[in-house]
Amino acid sequence: MNSQDLLRTLIGFPTVSADSNLALIHHVQELLEAAGIACRLVLDESGRKANLFASVGPADVPGVLLSGHTDVVPVEGQAWTLPPFVGTLKDGRIYGRGACDMKGFIACAVLALLAAARGGPLKRPLQLALSHDEEIGCVGVRRLLDVLELAPMRPFLCIVGEPTAMQVALGHKGKATLRAHCHGQEGHSSRAPLHVNAIHLASDLVGTLRAKQRRLMEEGARDAAYDIPYTTLHVGRIDGGKALNIVPNLCTLDFEIRHLPADDPAALVDALQTSAQALVTEARQLSPKAAIEIETVNAYPGLDTHPSVEAVRFLQTLVDPGTRQLKVAFGTEGGLFASRLDTPVVICGPGSIEQAHKPDEYVEVSQLDACDALLGRLRVALG
Repeated sequence: MNSQDLLRTLIGFPTVSADSNLALIHHVQELLEAAGIACRLVLDESGRKANLFASVGPADVPGVLLSGHTDVVPVEGQAWTLPPFVGTLKDGRIYGRGACDMKGFIACAVLALLAAARGGPLKRPLQLALSHDEEIGCVGVRRLLDVLELAPMRPFLCIVGEPTAMQVALGHKGKATLRAHCHGQEGHSSRAPLHVNAIHLASDLVGTLRAKQRRLMEEGARDAAYDIPYTTLHVGRIDGGKALNIVPNLCTLDFEIRHLPADDPAALVDALQTSAQALVTEARQLSPKAAIEIETVNAYPGLDTHPSVEAVRFLQTLVDPGTRQLKVAFGTEGGLFASRLDTPVVICGPGSIEQAHKPDEYVEVSQLDACDALLGRLRVALG
């Protein structure tokens, strides 16, 4: 079995975030345990999903942890020309949902552990962590981290295998997902000026968010390593109103903050709360029912690993010459591993994020080969 074969098998498990990932987890568990590698499963509250942790090598020294998420985004509404859950090998590429995001890395990582189990004894352990529900806000890995925090040894290095075309990413922005509930007072639309229109109140809040974005762009923290070098605010969904002739009494906004590690998202939310209260004070001149409630739905931290740390310098001796160090715009579980375990984290995996979440998602076979080669050198270095 090679990484191509295993990837095609893994694609065949339709592990969309809304569904169970247990079939895939059990398949990986069987492969590892057949090679004598003990696995620990950490289930979610429903028992329908699980994280997996496995380790090869000594338990009394810190090792290298390979991390990947098993869930994928949905395919409905996308114009696929190939079956999304088959794993089609064509023209040097493997197509299928999750091919690059991020079952390609998982296939390489599983095979690396199997090779480590067959080889000679390791001086440092090689470990594997597989999670669920990353695509909906890095949700599932938190239960696994609850367990790993209690372990006597923290990893020397964590490699999160999100697609970076095998370049080494040392940072990504954090993210806070928020929801604003804007309350007005319903009434007949012929008397609209006498009532508080919740959609209008929400629109005023959107204006406040856009003004804050302009200030962040002009005056906020900057990091030139990112394509967009400042913290961003984005409104992605608005929902309100029942009928045209009714002044709406409720409108909700879903928005996000993607923040540089230098910016404190809690401080940004506090500033938005203050601005929202000013809007409410004005609206209450018409109705005491006017209100804006902002809740944090989910959040995960950014990642900012310094290139001089020993673990990064160790990895740099193993990567191909010319491999770049960079920062990526998309979020990963890396920030949680770094903050919860106090472990250096890098993002490095096969494929391009440009292919992720699209119809006919694919990974180049050459990228899988490059990942296999890197993990092979890593295995030797741990021996």
